[in-house]
Amino acid sequence: MTDCFAGAVAERYDRAMVGIPVEPVVDFLLPLATGGALELAVGTGRIAVPLAARGVRVTGIDLSPDMVAQLRKKTDGIPVAVGDMTTTRVNEAFSVVYLVFNTIANLTTQEAQAAAFGNAAVHLKPGGCFVIEADRLPDERRRVFDLGDTHVGLDEYDPVTQRFVTDHFRRLPDGSWERLSVPCRAVSPAELDLMARLARLRLRERWADWDRSPFTTESPKHVSVWQK
Repeated sequence: MTDCFAGAVAERYDRAMVGIPVEPVVDFLLPLATGGALELAVGTGRIAVPLAARGVRVTGIDLSPDMVAQLRKKTDGIPVAVGDMTTTRVNEAFSVVYLVFNTIANLTTQEAQAAAFGNAAVHLKPGGCFVIEADRLPDERRRVFDLGDTHVGLDEYDPVTQRFVTDHFRRLPDGSWERLSVPCRAVSPAELDLMARLARLRLRERWADWDRSPFTTESPKHVSVWQK
């Protein structure tokens, strides 16, 4: 798995996420985290830090040393294992493992996505839950998801392979433009449920968002909980 979040991407990550609510995520995870929480792709600690501030023992796994360095500017109190979330192990078990913001799509093969479920299951206590926030399969081959003076975001999707590339074009202070391309793999809720079954997890609940609004055919994403 390639580290697409190194260098300047890690430095500006939190600024780019301003405006995306954190508290609903923490509120959702809190009752599941009585036996500790493991965040896959913990990154800069956008979720882990406020969850730990609510009294939860939080541990993280992340591929990017630069993202973890940004987390370390906030706290030294969250242990992080640097490595691939499909294979990296920590010597603990938790009541919840979670993966947010459609990061499952950053694993670009079905095998890798299924391996993430297997790794999550290994880290769960009996009765523990794996929580994923993920987008639905795209409806369009090309989609502009952000169009501004300093940032343009574009997804290009191939429904045959389920692969898509997210392109971020950012305007730099000197007026030039920088392009960052992130390879991804889209995955349906049904396919995720099958991956969960292979990891001996069962679907417990599925919602349209962290506020537990109903998941319908109109929902652009889902928050799913599978139980060990």
